Amino acid sequence: MAIHPPSNRLWWKEPIHGIELAWIVIAFLWGLFMFFFMIAWHFIGQQNLSNETYKVKPEAYAERVEAFAAEFQATGDDGAPLEEDGVPVVRPPVGGDAYILARLWEFWPILELKKGESYRIHLSSADWQHGFSLQPTNINISVHPGYEHIITLTPTESGTFGIVCNEFCGIGHHTMTGRIRVVD
Repeated sequence: MAIHPPSNRLWWKEPIHGIELAWIVIAFLWGLFMFFFMIAWHFIGQQNLSNETYKVKPEAYAERVEAFAAEFQATGDDGAPLEEDGVPVVRPPVGGDAYILARLWEFWPILELKKGESYRIHLSSADWQHGFSLQPTNINISVHPGYEHIITLTPTESGTFGIVCNEFCGIGHHTMTGRIRVVD
């Protein structure tokens, strides 16, 4: 109940003040601009990933990743397989497919890519929903079990890039990391 009720109880019949009308028009036009600009930014901003997603059985995907890692595992100068902390380093063929498996609590295997070459990176989870955040490039994807995400990636800088899980996945979430190396 108002202290001083309006003289006309039909509030929707009250005239709109000019300043209020101006702000309504500005807000409406800004909303339209943002709506269409978000669509346009997908094409001109070059920030949104155009990716493919397919249904896959988690067990079948894990087998495919293990076969990929066994086939393309990198070797050192002495011919021994390269590993870091027990995780194989894999060199996929230039322009080919590369596979990463997210599982409690790691991204497996470590990829070694060539700078300036394009690769199709396949991502899926064996168990829970995980986040794939490639640092510091601002590539972020939610990785779900049962779905295979494919992104086309062309590294433009050499170095080691970290992969971080940015979806809480349990008690070991804070340790869930991986790496992609880019060499000249």
